Amino acid sequence: MRDAVIVAAKRTPIARENGALCHLQAHQLAAPLLSFLAKGIEEKINDVILGNVVGPGGNIARLSALEAGLPFSVPGITIDRQCSAGLEAIRMACLFVRAGAGSCYMAGGVESVSTSPFPKRARFSPERIGDPDMGVAAEYVAEKFGITRKMQDEYVLLSWTRSRNAYSNGIYDEEIFPVDGLECDEIWQRKRNMEKIVKRANPVFVKNGTVTAANSCGIHDGASAVLVMEAGLAEKLGYKPLLRYVDSQVSGVHPFYPGFAPVPAIKELLERNTLTIDDIDLIEINEAFASKIVACTQELSIPLEKINVHGGALVIGHPYGASGAVLVTRLFYEVQRHPRTRYVLAAIGSGGGVGVAMLFEAIGEQE
Repeated sequence: MRDAVIVAAKRTPIARENGALCHLQAHQLAAPLLSFLAKGIEEKINDVILGNVVGPGGNIARLSALEAGLPFSVPGITIDRQCSAGLEAIRMACLFVRAGAGSCYMAGGVESVSTSPFPKRARFSPERIGDPDMGVAAEYVAEKFGITRKMQDEYVLLSWTRSRNAYSNGIYDEEIFPVDGLECDEIWQRKRNMEKIVKRANPVFVKNGTVTAANSCGIHDGASAVLVMEAGLAEKLGYKPLLRYVDSQVSGVHPFYPGFAPVPAIKELLERNTLTIDDIDLIEINEAFASKIVACTQELSIPLEKINVHGGALVIGHPYGASGAVLVTRLFYEVQRHPRTRYVLAAIGSGGGVGVAMLFEAIGEQE
């Protein structure tokens, strides 16, 4: 079985709904990333795989590839696993390479909620089971696993501090590809007193609940993509791979608890590879809701110093179909800053109760 490696990764800045990127459609957000990643190897690309959740429908990946000026021979496929879509796209690309279906893929996700034609979300679960919105489901997770408002707010402030420090120290700069004049995540364009915001926020999904607008992610536009290659081709073309795909797992849980879905996926992935959380050096789990992250760290005994070390979606935003790819892009650059890293993991939960986890080994030259 051939090795699949990640040799390049980029994301756009992330902007709030109807914000700085609101005039760009999904394919216009993704195309600059594809053009950048494909430069010089356009004829080597077997396919483009993109996750997308809120439309506008059609084959966004193909449209993005054409918008990017890629050869007509690059087909493109668009997938929807709700918020897991971007991570699933990368998973598919790695599996295709390992299976010998191709040697070079661009994979990731894109979301333009600002231009989506759909006024309502898709159904996550049939009526006989129940179909709670994600915010209500975050409350269910908090209640089931004993996650208090205080625990959630403390995590938000930790993520805020980490994100703000990362921005201030230029840590995000490497992973971001400027789009349409926007060079940083839109959140940093105005000052905020997060401590006051968190303290004053009221429950928004359930009366007397614990989930607030401050300990939940916002709705955002953005895209992220990585270049996945067969290891031999990467070497031939002069790339220095930094992440080697090891294994992945998809799991399902009750649709009421999507925030918990990464837990069984991670557990099975670690068990199959005879690893424990102690063996994983860096972990990125999408911060859709603070209740989700606190539940995952609690159930998996993840030390806070290993998870989302430079913040995440609670601060910079959650562009649904792109967020899973943002996690891998972040890890691609994090391993360059952590020279003794061996194993890293990305995971995400999504509507309907689906969790996706991917395990990588850090390889190549690290600073």
